[in-house]
This record gives sequence, structure tokens and C-alpha cells, in this order.
Amino acid sequence: MSILKIALLQLAAGYDLSENLEKGLLACQKAKELGADIALFPEMWSNGYGICDRPAEQWMADAVSLDSDFVNAFGQLAKELQMAVGITFLEAYRGGARNSLALFDRYGERRLTYAKVHTCDFGDEKYLTAGDDFYVTELDTACGALKVGAMICYDREFPESARILMLKGAELILVPNACPMEINRLSQLRGRAFENMTAIATCNYPADMPDCNGNSTVFDGVAYLPEMEGSRDTCILQAGEGEGIYMAELDLDMLRDYRRTEAHGNAYRHPKKYGLLTGEKIDEPFVRADYRK
Repeated sequence: MSILKIALLQLAAGYDLSENLEKGLLACQKAKELGADIALFPEMWSNGYGICDRPAEQWMADAVSLDSDFVNAFGQLAKELQMAVGITFLEAYRGGARNSLALFDRYGERRLTYAKVHTCDFGDEKYLTAGDDFYVTELDTACGALKVGAMICYDREFPESARILMLKGAELILVPNACPMEINRLSQLRGRAFENMTAIATCNYPADMPDCNGNSTVFDGVAYLPEMEGSRDTCILQAGEGEGIYMAELDLDMLRDYRRTEAHGNAYRHPKKYGLLTGEKIDEPFVRADYRK
């Protein structure tokens, strides 16, 4: 049995980079003590998603580069701990900033860098540079090779995000988050896991952070088992609202067996009939003045 242990670091953060660095490194060490194979932070950990109720020029100054001491510190720790780490940060990028995640493997190598594609252009994220693609990498874990992809918060609300990651081979999708995880958003994650037969791990900020409520989750994507009548609950972890390091155990053998036999994912799709999905025309009632291509 191949059990991947996932640590969701549902912790509070502030604007101060050095304080968030120190707290984040300590959290990773604790996650390793709990047996984690991979640790995931909430969205934009470097400044605690501190872009709301602040002038853009102020929070844009918080941005750090992909090769900054802040980001590299987590790569070094990943190597020392022999544990993969998904660190999130406001990334300095081409004179602007992106909402990014860097995934380090247990050898300290950066295996994936992802920038949020669906930026919240109806709010403060309109000042960010959006990412332009979704990526999947093969991660070497204690359980063997694992294909991992990422999306960030609002990406969850577009089925295409998880669908593309599934088509690129993702078995596990990491989702840093910074918003209230209520019944409808939780249902989106459940749906994305179900329809793609893909595990989805989401890490949110706790309730003492603005506009957040914890409830980090892991859905394993396995809805049916031969020995069970009917369907099973795919949610293998739902955290409470408070701060904490929440652990989930993902059965990779069970997930892979399920993906080989069930009817979802890419098993029975008809892509030639979906041409309209790639069309760029937007009609009423969906026209928005602040939409960016």
C-alpha cells in the first residue's frame, strides 16, 4: 500500500516577510515530525495575502523573486527534511507581480512554478500579471513517482483548470487558497476531484485571517469501491476553522486502481464536440467591463 502523507499548513500570516519565513520554516519542520511527505501553504504566504485594503503600490513592493532568499530557504529545507514543500508567494515578475507557487521536491529541486491563471480581476488582483498555462510535474516521493499539478484559489471555479491538469496526467492537484470555504466552494472541489478522478488538496488560512475560515480539505477522488454498495465520501480530510497543521493520508494504490477502471476523467470524453469551449466571444449576461484576456 502506497500512502502519501499530506500536511496542510492552515496557519495565519502577516505582512512581514521575515516573520512569515520563520513561521513557515518551523511549520515545515513540524509537518515532517508528523510524517508528512509533502507540505502545502495557503495562498500568497510571503505576505499573508496582504493585498486587500492596501494601496497597490504598497503591496506590490512586497513581491519577491523566484530566486529570492525567501523562496530558496524552503528549497533548502525541503532537502534537509527530505519532504516536498509547496511554498506560495507574491512573485516579482517583469516589472509587476504574480500570485505564484513553487513546488520543491524532497531533494530541494524546484520541480514546478505556477502562477495563478484566473486572477480575481474584479478586485485587487487586477494589478497582478496572470499566469498563462497549467503545469504538471513528476515528483519523486517516498511512495515513488507521483504526478502533481497546481491551481490557486479562484482557478477552482473554472472546471477547465482541473480538467487540463488531469489531461496532463495529474494524480494530485495542490490548491493554495485565501477565501471563505463554504458549502458551494467545497462542492466545487469535490466535483473537480470526482469528474477528473484526481486527488485535490486545498490549504486555506484560518478564521482569524480576514475573509477566511479554514476548512482546508483533501478529496481523494475515489467515489466507488468494488466492496461497497453505492458511493463513498471522497473527502478524507476537512479541517476546522482554527490554526493548525492538518494531516491527510492519500492511498495512491486505491486512486490508481480506480483511475484504470472507472468512467470519468478522460475515459469517455468527446473533445471534437467541445469546440465552443475554446471560443473567446462573451455575450450577455456575462460581459464585464473589467475582464482581461
